[in-house]
Amino acid sequence: MEPIKIMPCLDMKNGRVVKGVHFVDIKDAGDPVENAAFYQTEGANELAMLDIAATLENRKTRLEWVKKVSSVLTIPLTVGGGISSLDDIEMVLGAGASRVSMNSAAVKNPELVRQAARKFGAAKITVAIDAKRNKAMPSGFELVVSGGTLPVAKDAVAWAKTCQELGAGVILPTSMDGDGTKAGYDIAYTKAISSAVTLPVVASGGAGKLEDFYEAVVNGGASILLAASVFHFRMLKIEDVKEYLRAKGLTVAE
Repeated sequence: MEPIKIMPCLDMKNGRVVKGVHFVDIKDAGDPVENAAFYQTEGANELAMLDIAATLENRKTRLEWVKKVSSVLTIPLTVGGGISSLDDIEMVLGAGASRVSMNSAAVKNPELVRQAARKFGAAKITVAIDAKRNKAMPSGFELVVSGGTLPVAKDAVAWAKTCQELGAGVILPTSMDGDGTKAGYDIAYTKAISSAVTLPVVASGGAGKLEDFYEAVVNGGASILLAASVFHFRMLKIEDVKEYLRAKGLTVAE
C-alpha cells in the first residue's frame, strides 16, 4: 500500500477559509495563504482548496486564490469548485494547482472526466463524490451535487466505478452525514467506495480525533486523509496524526 498522506482542506468563501457542519453553519477559519504556509511547515503532504460557493453561485473558481495559495507551497495542491470545462482545468492548473477536483460538472457531463484525463493525465483529475444515506440506492448512498443541496437519484458507489472507467486518478468521497461533525469519518461510505475502485481514495468529512484517521485507513480503505476542522481550530497537529498512525504500524509519508 502507498504511504498514507495527510491533506488539510481549505474550504473557501469570500476570500476566507471557512468551515461548516453538514455543509452549512459556516464559520470563519482564517486567511488561506497563512493557513497554507502553516500546514506545509507543519508537515502536510498535500493540500486541498475547495471553492464551496462556486457551483451554487454559478461561477468559476477564483483564480487569484489559487495563485496566492500555490505561491507559498511546494506540496501538491488540489483545487475544486466551479470547474466545468477543459478550459477551466487548464486555467486552474496554469494558476498553480497540481490537480483539479470535479464534482457537479462531472455528474452532469461524464465525458468531461474522460476528456480531462486524456488531455491532462489521470493523475491531475480527482472526482469528488458527495453522498448521503438513502436506502433506496443499491449501495445505500445517494449522489448529491451543487454543494450538497441537490440529490440526483444516482447510486454514489456505482458513480465511483464509472469515474474510474472514465479515467479519473483519485476519488474523494465526502459523506454529508459526517461533514464537519468531528464525529469520525463515515467509514461505511468510505469503505463502500474504496472496495469498488482500485484508485487512491481520500477519506473526507468528520475527522475529530486521532483514532478517526486510523479507522479511515484500516477499516475505510483510504490512503489520503483529508481534514479541516481539527486542523483549522488547532485541535490536532499534523505531526501528532502522523506519529499516532506510525505507532499503530502504518507507513506514513514524511
